[in-house]
Amino acid sequence: MEQIELKAGNREILGKKVRFLRRQGITPVHLFGHGIESLALQCDTTQLHKVLVLAGKTRLINLEAGNEKRPRPVVVREVQTEPRTGVLIHVDFYQVKMAEKVRVEVPIVLVGEAPALKLKENMMAQDLTKLSVECLPGNIPDSAELDLSSLTEPEQALRVKDIELDKEIAVLNDPELIVVRISARRIEKEEEVVVEAEAVAEEAAEAPEAPPTGEKKPEASPKE
Repeated sequence: MEQIELKAGNREILGKKVRFLRRQGITPVHLFGHGIESLALQCDTTQLHKVLVLAGKTRLINLEAGNEKRPRPVVVREVQTEPRTGVLIHVDFYQVKMAEKVRVEVPIVLVGEAPALKLKENMMAQDLTKLSVECLPGNIPDSAELDLSSLTEPEQALRVKDIELDKEIAVLNDPELIVVRISARRIEKEEEVVVEAEAVAEEAAEAPEAPPTGEKKPEASPKE
C-alpha cells in the first residue's frame, strides 16, 4: 500500500490570530501523543485536504514536522471544519508507537447483495456504520467488510460477530450488536388505511345534505 506523506511547518501564531493563517491558505494543526511533547504546526491547506481524503481516520501518515529528518507516524484524531462551507479550521494528529496498540474506529463496508432485497416488500437498515478495534498501528485496516449474501429472508440480521478481520485485530464492540437487518415493509396496512379513507369520503359525498340548524322546512302548499 502506498505510503501517505505530509509536510508540516512549525507554527508560532497561536490563539485567535490563526485566522490570518487560514486567509493565506494555511491550516493550523496540532500534534500530540503518549509520552511526547505536543507541537503546534501548520500545513498547506490544499495538500492537507488531499491527505485527509486518502487517510481518513485509519491510515498511517508519515508527518514531516518542521526541520526533522525522520517523519513521525501519525493518524488523524480530529478534524474541525466550518459547518456551512466545509473549510478546514483545525486538525489534530496523534503520534503512534509502532510497537504499541491503538484504538481506532474503522468504517463498516457492506459488500455483496442481499437476496432478500430482490422482493420489493423487503427493506434493509444499517444500525452500525463504524467498528471499534484495537491493534498495532501497522495492522489498522482501511475498513471492515461485511458480506450481505446470507440475508435471504425478513427478520434476518448480521451482527458484529459476523465481521471477519485478521486475528491480530481485536474488536471492541459487543459481538451481538446488530449491524444490518432485513425487515418487511408495512404495505398492506398502509393500503388498508387508504382504502378506508376513500370509502369514508364516498359515503360522505352520497349522504343527503341536512338543512341548516334553525331553518324551517318549507310548508306544503294547500291543495286547491
